[in-house]
Amino acid sequence: MSYYDSESDWSWLFHNALDWSSLLPLFYPNFPTEDGLESEEEVVQFQEELLRTISQWSSTSIKEKAAKLDKLGAGTIVEGRTIPGVELAEIYREAKDLDLFSLPLPRKYGGMDLPQSPHFIGLTFLARACVSTSTQLAFFSAIGDMLARFGSEDVKERLIPKIAAGEISGSMCLTEPGCGSDVGALKTSATPTGNGLYLLNGSKCFITNGGGGVGLVLARIKGDPEGTEGISMFLAEQEYEKKEGPNFVITKNENKMGMHGSFTTEVVYEDTVATLIGEPRMGFKYMLHLMNGARIGVAFQSLGILEASIKDAQKYAKERIQFGRPINELPLMKRNLKDFDTELRAIRALLVDTASFFDIYQRLELKKLETGHLTKVEKKLFDHANMWTRKRTPLVKYYACEATTYLSGKAIQVLGGYGYMEDYSLERYHRDSFGPLLYEGTSQIQALMALKDLMKYIIKDPGAYFSYLFFGGIISPLEKLPQHKTMEDFSSLGRKLKRKITKLIYRTLKPKGIDFFKASKWTKEEKIERLMIHSETICEGLSYLETLRVLAKHASIDENRTNLYFDYKELVLPRLTRIYYDWEIRQ
Repeated sequence: MSYYDSESDWSWLFHNALDWSSLLPLFYPNFPTEDGLESEEEVVQFQEELLRTISQWSSTSIKEKAAKLDKLGAGTIVEGRTIPGVELAEIYREAKDLDLFSLPLPRKYGGMDLPQSPHFIGLTFLARACVSTSTQLAFFSAIGDMLARFGSEDVKERLIPKIAAGEISGSMCLTEPGCGSDVGALKTSATPTGNGLYLLNGSKCFITNGGGGVGLVLARIKGDPEGTEGISMFLAEQEYEKKEGPNFVITKNENKMGMHGSFTTEVVYEDTVATLIGEPRMGFKYMLHLMNGARIGVAFQSLGILEASIKDAQKYAKERIQFGRPINELPLMKRNLKDFDTELRAIRALLVDTASFFDIYQRLELKKLETGHLTKVEKKLFDHANMWTRKRTPLVKYYACEATTYLSGKAIQVLGGYGYMEDYSLERYHRDSFGPLLYEGTSQIQALMALKDLMKYIIKDPGAYFSYLFFGGIISPLEKLPQHKTMEDFSSLGRKLKRKITKLIYRTLKPKGIDFFKASKWTKEEKIERLMIHSETICEGLSYLETLRVLAKHASIDENRTNLYFDYKELVLPRLTRIYYDWEIRQ
């Protein structure tokens, strides 16, 4: 049975948690569609069948190749180029046969122009079978989307059809040795040649799929200012007709703890010919678009690993007999397995809910880029989706990745000594889980982003924030949620968490005097740094809050989802108590 059909949650979430009422008019304004679909119901059915296809392929062919891909690696480097090994090359061929690379890309350039949300869910199934495969395949559509949004018409017409056909993929070339998350410190330079082209010089490290064919490279044009405001984005193609040999060189494929089946490379640029993407000094902004989508995608990848880990542990516990009965019937093991499953289902719900916001935001942002105009209704929908996307992105990346690394370790313990052996897949899942935990920004970076967003919200208007907190509600009026006991319970929990956070911020920053509600009272650097030590627990608490919000919403839609809300609440209340205690004693 496919991954999609083996979990009843997936069908429920697909039909009820994805915001089809908003998504369908944005992607399918007219019927019949160009593909001959006659109604919204047919569109949803078509999307579901695609997911079943991806799920079935993942649970059979990809799963069968995963262990060998892990053993043998992604491939080799020959004369500065990456050459996929037999397993990865076969996966690429099968993906081309299924036409998977074209799914979210614009129809004008050979794509199918489908929503991103089902694509994220499909990424989960791929990652459940093999996270390395999901990573390699994800860089086709991710780079295609960036070119569609920010590339010139010539670039779009020339390269996106090749990506849609599976002929080339690419990479986002950001990280440099010694720079890490300090993007503004990058040293790669771009020198104008006078004919609209640039010569890149420098190197990048830890670049996933660096030899995919094209690279979107962050570099600084000679003379531009230091820091992120001076960064531009360039398109470099590895094969350039006027140059002998590769236009940029892959010098190393890293030997990693896990994810052996994906290329993680060092890329060197020596007078690499490149073209500017978009406007000069806008590279950091363009990069953020890719990174925001990538962070949500990485959360879905982690969810795939988490599903694989918990399901393998459940299966083993059901079959393993100790003390005269299956170990899943032993009291402590029974409790642990229930908690694991509760957290898995809760994270799954949070991610699917978040995907809809990102999908709506991305679609309307693209329309705004192309036409410069949104209707009044679209503008309201865009602002709402943008707000939730911004708020949720660091939280889902933080929570899904942290939980997966922790719980995959716990799943190994269910198997005991067998979990440590290569005969079972759990040791691979756990090793692989550290990749998503680290790339696209570590958990600590996500925590700082969440704190930064919260502080921006408070500093923008402290008076309005406190008025809303103490006299308003915790539920946004735009959500229009039905009344339900879970919503009332969530409101109480949410208000308590927000007040605890506010107390922490107030006691740490200590704004005083009659100008208490002025933003300047909240922004002294030395006090902000004292608050930053709490950023990770703030991010953790907000992650639980947003998950409770989603589960309460789902319970208000379907009474059968009520138990999941209260099971999850029981699971996280002790964690929230620990967080509150930490805030009290570490002032």
